[in-house]
Amino acid sequence: MPQKPARTENSLRWLVLLTVIIGTFLGRLDQTIVNLALPKMIADFRITVSSAGWIATAYILANAVFVPIWGKLGDTIGRKKVYLIGFSIFIFASALAGFAWNLSSMIFFRVIQAIAGSADYPTAMAILAVTFPAGRERSQALGIWSASFAAAAVFGPLIGGPLIDNFGWRSIFLMNIPVGIIGALMALAFIKESVSGKKNVSFDWWGSITLGVSLSALVLVLDKGMDWGWLSLNSWLAYFATTGFLGIFVWIERHTKEPIMDLKFFSDKIFVNALLNNFIVFMGMMGSVFLVPIFAQTFLGYDATQTGYLFMPMAFALMIAAPLGGRLTGRIKASLVIAVSTAVSGVGIYLFSFIDARSGAINIIIPFIVMAAGMGFGMAQRTGIIAASVPENEMGMASSVLALVRNIAGAFGIAIFGTLLNSTTENNILALSYHSVINSKTALAFQEGAALIILKAQIMAYDSVFRFAALTIFVGAILALWMRTSHEHKPSQEMLMME
Repeated sequence: MPQKPARTENSLRWLVLLTVIIGTFLGRLDQTIVNLALPKMIADFRITVSSAGWIATAYILANAVFVPIWGKLGDTIGRKKVYLIGFSIFIFASALAGFAWNLSSMIFFRVIQAIAGSADYPTAMAILAVTFPAGRERSQALGIWSASFAAAAVFGPLIGGPLIDNFGWRSIFLMNIPVGIIGALMALAFIKESVSGKKNVSFDWWGSITLGVSLSALVLVLDKGMDWGWLSLNSWLAYFATTGFLGIFVWIERHTKEPIMDLKFFSDKIFVNALLNNFIVFMGMMGSVFLVPIFAQTFLGYDATQTGYLFMPMAFALMIAAPLGGRLTGRIKASLVIAVSTAVSGVGIYLFSFIDARSGAINIIIPFIVMAAGMGFGMAQRTGIIAASVPENEMGMASSVLALVRNIAGAFGIAIFGTLLNSTTENNILALSYHSVINSKTALAFQEGAALIILKAQIMAYDSVFRFAALTIFVGAILALWMRTSHEHKPSQEMLMME
């Protein structure tokens, strides 16, 4: 009989995990799914492709800027309260976006969605950290939750394609309403309120504003730099705004009593090494994976729905590998698990370099499975090191830094690899043209020859990008071997608690 309360409490913990997974999954799914709907929005709103790009850019900007703010607010006024506020506004904004009548209204509603959606990641991680006891159970929960974050990007094309094809683009926003209401009711029922033990007397508004301006300029140039030109006036203005306001932000944080981002985190080698590994891995993974749907639709002739099916095995591999990797917490050195899992992800990315215009679905599915299995297997340790290296009362702030690093890493990866793809394609066209001879004088033969040169140049460029991405991830795997965790400084006490 005395075991029943403990058993009930244990069940409640896993219901809390399911609750925050719903919120995280819904927010990240919405971020990826909208890109599939842009062609239909362009037709309905009668806008240009360039203008439509701001629908995605506005979301990325607002999301990046407000993550640290919500993290600090969660530590200050309560994580459950902030989580519910953000979730409720997100549902309302989704309904508004579903009824948007032109580009301006859509951008406005997407900004509201992004601001609300950015409350999820820092508060959800902090909620899990205070719900699950430190050790193997917490690492396993964080690993499963982190896998859902990645799986949302995978399920975006899978869910979005059929919805858009059968019910129109508005359905991708309206579906958030019933799912969101269920998630909000679960949060009310299962999540317990928690706040930082540290007494906060003020909020760092100036730090928030200067960090927001710096991040806005950075994300903007990463998103638009390829169109503007990386050395154009617009890009240089963004570079100066990024560095200038970042300098002001650092000065403010060093002189304020309640900083939005405690800079002492960055003097902790454990925390910094974990962030560095996350940055490298997410830059390599997100920067290369975003090219796969483009390749499938451009060279293999797949539509949006068919492309989505290619991601299904990746999602299952992530969801299976994440809890399995979490079980290794306390049994195998975390740095070794992270290094091996990162290297396996690199192998998966490298396998993409063998795809060409004759490839079938299996040639894409196998690399996805290998990459996702590696990524998922080390997810618990990669997130758990961050959670273990900071005080519990600053968990929201620390998790917002982790979310920020991952978002920026993804933006860097997409910008770098997109630029590399374009420049490599141009160089390949010149090289192939120089070494090619067309033994015919007809216009049709020259047209066919030029088309084949361009096709070959593009496929060779994808090959180069995937190889470079794999090399980037292998560097992350090697650096992970030197990572240390807080458990290595405090031996057996925590291990004894887990037994």
